[in-house]
Amino acid sequence: MINFSLKRAVAVAILAGASVGAHATTTNLGTISSSVLTATGIAGTALGAGQSFSDIFSFNFSGSNFGTHFLVNDVPTIVSPQVNFDGILSAISLFSAGANGVVGGGDDSLLASSTAPGGNSLTLDYNQSLSGTSYITVTGITNGSGGAIYAGQIAPIPEPETYAMLLAGLGLMGAVVRRRSMRK
Repeated sequence: MINFSLKRAVAVAILAGASVGAHATTTNLGTISSSVLTATGIAGTALGAGQSFSDIFSFNFSGSNFGTHFLVNDVPTIVSPQVNFDGILSAISLFSAGANGVVGGGDDSLLASSTAPGGNSLTLDYNQSLSGTSYITVTGITNGSGGAIYAGQIAPIPEPETYAMLLAGLGLMGAVVRRRSMRK
């Protein structure tokens, strides 16, 4: 319990510190299907050396989910000897937009966060179902002369019934193939 409270305090401190004079963008990813076994990509850029950033990606899930996996990686890029893009990722946090469904609407709540001060990769696994509007924040500092580029993904983990239906479908396909080969 102390460890979770400490992580929450660190995440809040990082978010508060990054929000002062920070580069921030908000991207609405829309509705993500949780019944499809694919991930939704996210990407962000922050321009300028030594700039802090705190970007928001909001989304809704269609259908039920069993959990969600979030991944963000720094993408170091050299444009020329004088211009490069590199970042130091510090935290990824998952929030619920609350009953009003508005990001920053006053009733938002922190669900989980993961910190890696000085890191180039962040992951966050949330093992509970999400409903309504949710959003993640990605915070860090630009370390390159041109700024920073990062990319990642949001991958809903479908309910176990989805996996069971997938396996049943594969089993039926195998039975059809076997039956056709036995006829020949």
